[in-house]
Amino acid sequence: MARLKKTLLPVLIVTAASAIYALGFVWCYAPNGIAFGGITGAAQIINYLIPAFPIGVTVIVLNVPLFILGWKLIGGRLLVSSLYAMFISSVFIDVLTPLREWEPMEPLLACIFGGLLMGLSLGLIFQQGATTGGTDLMARLLKLKLAWLPMGKLLMGIDLAVIVAVSVAFRTLYAALYGLVALYISTIVMDGVLYGMDTAKVAYIISDRNKEIADAIVKDLDRGVTILHGQGAYTGSAKNVLMCAFKQREIAAIKATIKDIDPIAFVIVCNAHEVLGEGFRDYKKDDL
Repeated sequence: MARLKKTLLPVLIVTAASAIYALGFVWCYAPNGIAFGGITGAAQIINYLIPAFPIGVTVIVLNVPLFILGWKLIGGRLLVSSLYAMFISSVFIDVLTPLREWEPMEPLLACIFGGLLMGLSLGLIFQQGATTGGTDLMARLLKLKLAWLPMGKLLMGIDLAVIVAVSVAFRTLYAALYGLVALYISTIVMDGVLYGMDTAKVAYIISDRNKEIADAIVKDLDRGVTILHGQGAYTGSAKNVLMCAFKQREIAAIKATIKDIDPIAFVIVCNAHEVLGEGFRDYKKDDL
């Protein structure tokens, strides 16, 4: 039962995310003539020039050579999951398009909500180890070589060229400008889904009552503390600095604990991402 759940849940998430992806495209992008990046944007151009070619089917056809090229680099599992995500999102686009009359809305609203829906859907799909094909797959392949770059930034760079091409095809600069706004929003949301949920904090604490503070954090808040040995630049005296990593929601409790013990403690709280280890998350070989 557990194995079935482990296999079925990612499929359901990818399916739901693909539906969100398609909804964002047919509701916000297509009726408002907003330039869309990637293979879907290229399909948007072809559909504009040759209306007889449905966007969903065109996306599938354009993805075939890319999937063939990516077979050796990404392996069978990612390829199969990406094929499914690409296929089902394309089907949803062609199913939703004739379902109703998708009327144009205020372009800025279309950019905002289109970017939110796209970023959310792509983030969820990437989380499950899949892509929607096209430039998403290209970004996933580039991530193997440029591991330090966030997925959203990689995808944004690749999509810029397609957005410019769409605006040229539509013969309007506004298509590209609105497309850039939507792309920026989707990038922020996507990186938020992929990395934002893992946001943590690191506190550096300098106090004359370090031992009491460390004991309180370890025993009362169940967080580990590391003692760093430092030296005051002005006095030259030795100073121990406490370092503690903790979840975003624990910041108030950490600060209250420190200040209850030593009201004049010097505390530096920094943002931390990708915190790996006990109490946080485990490292995975193919992490994005």
